[in-house]
Amino acid sequence: MAGLGGRTVRDLRRVSRGAVLQRLYFDGPTSRHALGPATGLSSGSVSNVVAELLADGLVEEAGSVGSDAGRPRRLLRIRPDSGRLIGVDVGETRVRVELLDLALTELARTERPLGPRGYDVDAVVGHVHEGVAEVLTAARLSPGDLLGVGIGVPGIIEDTAELGAVVHGQTTGWDAVPLEHLLRTTGQLPSHIPYFIDNGAKTLGQAEMWFGAGRGARSAVVVLFGSGVGACVVTEEAAEGRAVEWGHLTVRVGGRRCRCGALGCLEAYAGAEALVARWREAGGRPSAGAGEERALTELLAAARPDDGREPDPVAAAVLAETAEYLGAGLSDLINLFQPERLLIGGWAGLQLGGGFLDEVRTHALAHALRFPAGRVGIALGHLGPDAVTVGAAVLPLAAFFSAGGHRPRPALDTSPTPAWRAAVEGRLV
Repeated sequence: MAGLGGRTVRDLRRVSRGAVLQRLYFDGPTSRHALGPATGLSSGSVSNVVAELLADGLVEEAGSVGSDAGRPRRLLRIRPDSGRLIGVDVGETRVRVELLDLALTELARTERPLGPRGYDVDAVVGHVHEGVAEVLTAARLSPGDLLGVGIGVPGIIEDTAELGAVVHGQTTGWDAVPLEHLLRTTGQLPSHIPYFIDNGAKTLGQAEMWFGAGRGARSAVVVLFGSGVGACVVTEEAAEGRAVEWGHLTVRVGGRRCRCGALGCLEAYAGAEALVARWREAGGRPSAGAGEERALTELLAAARPDDGREPDPVAAAVLAETAEYLGAGLSDLINLFQPERLLIGGWAGLQLGGGFLDEVRTHALAHALRFPAGRVGIALGHLGPDAVTVGAAVLPLAAFFSAGGHRPRPALDTSPTPAWRAAVEGRLV
């Protein structure tokens, strides 16, 4: 039977269930009475939806609170153990896989370094599969407990009807890589368990907007500052955020060559990889064999020693120049999008910390137009180095809410593949 706007009664019920679940999720334990105004549903609709969610095991009672009428009202909350999510961060030095419950409490995690093969597609696909199997085994769960697997990757994501998510990652050498198809056809998970693949900067932005420094803001730009740089723009028109290839904004015509092959990109000056390279070129000497993260730590220690030594002038000059480039790049984001908040996350941004941010903020506000500069707050993200992984797990969580809390179900003729049984089920002993 069709409902309002051509939607069926089932559609309307799914939307109502999703609205109640989201309010319980974001507002914490809430009474039936308070759910009405918060969701716009009638008291009768709230009662019916809550009864369904209780029967489905998605919601539970969580104590009571007094009311003006004197009769206590029972509080409701989402059951954290009513679903499991996996978040994957295909990062710049490693693949991190985390298993979480619906409260985003970590149940298990594993990391696999990318190694000398770097972003080799087969190696990354293998790391994802092995990581998923490992965290499920550690938690003694089967893939059927999953609501989905979210994956944050560098690059532009194209959604296609034939191959699912296709990744265009020019800086990583991924040219139209059908990542979703490759993950699916290896048979590690039952076919009804969905993959959600998106840009890593966007998953970082979603995590900060839902749980971190962006919560409550109507608009924000969240910057991922790692080996390279990227950004997620969140506006009232694009509440879920959209990734922008901000790192490939040209800041110097004919300048340094970027990883993407072009000259003068912001990433060629402000990314951690370029920052360490410029330090070496200027005479800096990180420890032999030091990786990028360790080398950045040593650069920061040389530029800002905390043991009373004089700062190394070369390291200090490189760091100061980087702050200026990054600040100028942020000013473009301020002028273009006029955000309420501008947040910096990513392992390099968090490692460089508040002192570096103060310099960046000074340059950003100096280059930006006065009106948007006077309205923006610039701060570090709150969620730490796991933000991309948490944001990736938000992808299946958001889909779960959109589905009204209905779990993905196998088709009648679908059964787990032998590859899944060998990789996971056989290890749960």
